[in-house]
Amino acid sequence: MKKIGIVGGVAWASTVEIYKTLCQLAQARAQSLDNGLGPTGAPQMPEFSIESLNIARSQSLRGIEGDEASWAGFDAYFRAALLRLQASGADFALIASNTPHNRFDAITAGLSLPVLNLFELVAAQAAALGLRRLLILGTEPTMRGQALPSALARQGIEACVPAPGSAERAALVPLILSLQAAPQPEAAAAQMHDLALQTLGAAALQQDAAICLACTELPLAFPAQREAAVFAAAGLRYLNTTNILARAAFARALDEACHVNR
Repeated sequence: MKKIGIVGGVAWASTVEIYKTLCQLAQARAQSLDNGLGPTGAPQMPEFSIESLNIARSQSLRGIEGDEASWAGFDAYFRAALLRLQASGADFALIASNTPHNRFDAITAGLSLPVLNLFELVAAQAAALGLRRLLILGTEPTMRGQALPSALARQGIEACVPAPGSAERAALVPLILSLQAAPQPEAAAAQMHDLALQTLGAAALQQDAAICLACTELPLAFPAQREAAVFAAAGLRYLNTTNILARAAFARALDEACHVNR
């Protein structure tokens, strides 16, 4: 297997989920293959290097929308972590967070280390499901950014977000923070269900629509579905970006196809 580099810590909960999912996928593969066990009987596991960043620092380095130069420090912080992963011998890397993917091109510019592009992976998954409309729920940079909507548009999928300035949209930030610190899954899941219906109306219930949990903490609101890339809850369909990223990383570790930055 290829060695996986992970830029984590932004936030730590999603880093844990991705690491755990990768190990669970390796364990399941070992149990299903005659040659999946090592010489001692232990399962074959991918090697990892993890660069865990300071989430407070990363947030303090966020720039101003429309001012490209103001993002230089943010981009450099993540690029430096990827360079350390490259020096560690990682064959490819992932960033265990949605928000930095809004700066994916700037962060990965000039790197020789392949990096998984989460937004392209999400768009490909949505297209495979036959979706035509995807509601994006995440941090403010992700909901106002164009990186994920552009990836979806290339697949013929319309991106939707809660109305700017709405109370429902403003409530997502404290919801994300609560899931990191002291999760109350049922309340969080109900809040996102209501938000989807308020934003999309009856269209949220159609087969060609889904909700993208575009912050890697949001799937923590659905503990029974945390191991699924796509799942249904209370009549709505959800895309779990944490699981989508982990599964793509495992496929890459096995030399199977997935979206990278080259």
